[in-house]
Amino acid sequence: MLETDMSSSCCTPNNSCSSTGAADTVVLEGVRTVYAVAGMTCGHCKATLTTAIGAVDGVSSVEVDLASGTVAVISASALDDQVIAAVVDDAGYELTGRAA
Repeated sequence: MLETDMSSSCCTPNNSCSSTGAADTVVLEGVRTVYAVAGMTCGHCKATLTTAIGAVDGVSSVEVDLASGTVAVISASALDDQVIAAVVDDAGYELTGRAA
């Protein structure tokens, strides 16, 4: 499991980031829910949310798209939006609703 230190950030005031990484796309079956999340700017943000949301019971995959400001979550069954919102908030971001 990927461990991320959520107490520090690589984000700078101009929204640049020193961390980079390649993303692998894996197709999983389940319920896909896409959320709009504010405050994501870099690879550290992506890793933080992937780890935090991925720890929710029933979640099998998390895909963070910084460019669109969305987080796609694949789960075994429908998720409670309030649970996901609380996890996102605790990680330091704001879930603004479901993405269209």
